[in-house]
Amino acid sequence: MLHMRIFFHTFRFAAVLATLLVALLPTMSWAATLPEAKAAGMVGEMPDGYLGVVKASPEADALVADINAKRKAAYEGIASKTGQTVEIVEKLAGEKALNKTEPGNYIKYPDGTWHKK
Repeated sequence: MLHMRIFFHTFRFAAVLATLLVALLPTMSWAATLPEAKAAGMVGEMPDGYLGVVKASPEADALVADINAKRKAAYEGIASKTGQTVEIVEKLAGEKALNKTEPGNYIKYPDGTWHKK
């Protein structure tokens, strides 16, 4: 009887754990790199030199915020070294990023719409 009770408790625990993992898997497993996020259509390049979220999700939002903060710091450093304004550096970086975007990844047009390149 005791063995049966342990078996059922273990089985129930495993079933609950499996259910939780299945529910959380989409949010836990997607720690994408930038190329993966671009290929999945989650993020894309914008003309202002920054990334934008194409398909909203907490993961895409976090990735974009992290990378854009790093880009902003880099643009400010370049502007400081070259004597250019940050806005000019952002625009030049945006043009370069749009040109380098792989076919099939998203870019944002000046009218605000997303399109696959």
